[in-house]
Amino acid sequence: MTMGAGQRAERARDAGDRTPGKLTFRPLTPARWRDFELLFGKSGACGGCWCMWWRQTRAEFGANHGERNRRAMKRIVDSGEVPGVMVYEGRTPVGWCSVAPRERFASLERSRVLRRLDDTPVWSIVCLFVARSHRGRGLAVALIRAAAELAEQRGARMVEAYPTAPRGRALPDISSFMGVPAQYERAGFRVAARPSRARVVMRRGTE
Repeated sequence: MTMGAGQRAERARDAGDRTPGKLTFRPLTPARWRDFELLFGKSGACGGCWCMWWRQTRAEFGANHGERNRRAMKRIVDSGEVPGVMVYEGRTPVGWCSVAPRERFASLERSRVLRRLDDTPVWSIVCLFVARSHRGRGLAVALIRAAAELAEQRGARMVEAYPTAPRGRALPDISSFMGVPAQYERAGFRVAARPSRARVVMRRGTE
């Protein structure tokens, strides 16, 4: 996927984002695996997650914490599946957004709170990760748009997300990896359901 950095920056400014310039968005492929490792660092982003939290059962995730999760994500990428999109500033990877058909996420499919709303086939955005040096600059909104566009280019008619409602206070990183509703609204999503006080289901697309 190739997106014009100038067009993206213009759209970001129109939405009120404070995104950095010279951004490019690329699907995560085997050729970009090293960039993914560089972005996530030795800790694997959030406590050894390596973006596997929703792809495994809770028992599997607990057993695979850290290095096993890294290898599991690498196997997914090496298989040819594209699990999400990365953003670069120049040649430096500065952000990531996970998006795939909902059925790829085992724990999401088992969730009582985030159960399927209906029979509509959806692609799900389940994780946002931005380098600490680039946080607070509106990059998450641009990543959400890029992830939705990647899904749509691959045939998705509906893209779904599950942000956390902040309830008047800033969220810690561990609670905000799925984003907040305002970010998705600015990326063209609408509220589809509020299954709990903390969680909102948002959609972009056509039924």
